[in-house]
Amino acid sequence: MDVTRIDQVGIAVEDLEATLDLYARAFGIRPVSREHVEKDGVEEAMLEVAGVHLQLVQASREGSPIARFIERRGPGLHHLGLAVRSLEEALAHLRAEGVELIDEEPRIGGGGHRIAFVHPRSTGGILIELVEDGQRGTSDPTRGAEDTGR
Repeated sequence: MDVTRIDQVGIAVEDLEATLDLYARAFGIRPVSREHVEKDGVEEAMLEVAGVHLQLVQASREGSPIARFIERRGPGLHHLGLAVRSLEEALAHLRAEGVELIDEEPRIGGGGHRIAFVHPRSTGGILIELVEDGQRGTSDPTRGAEDTGR
């Protein structure tokens, strides 16, 4: 498996607008994109710091994975996103290593990116999101101002 970089740090929040305001005031960090991902039941904002994205995620409906996470654990660190060259190769490698997968096959996530999640039971309690590399970054036109909703 070829992990190429840390793509994102996912942070579950109860109030996206209040959190965005805090990050702007306290740290001078503003979103580079915003998106509603209906199938996952989330509103998300991506903030970029030194080439790594902070993905702030708020539940947009009751019972969504983020809503359940916040209900059980409260707001905070939700997942670590790792970029990989090939999702198919990464998933095959993880299966062969006996790692428990949430997504057996790649699926489309926020921004139209190919992703797959690895279960935290197999990774020391951390939810891992695999993101196919070459799809996101500062030069990625799909993550520009047109996604900000402003």
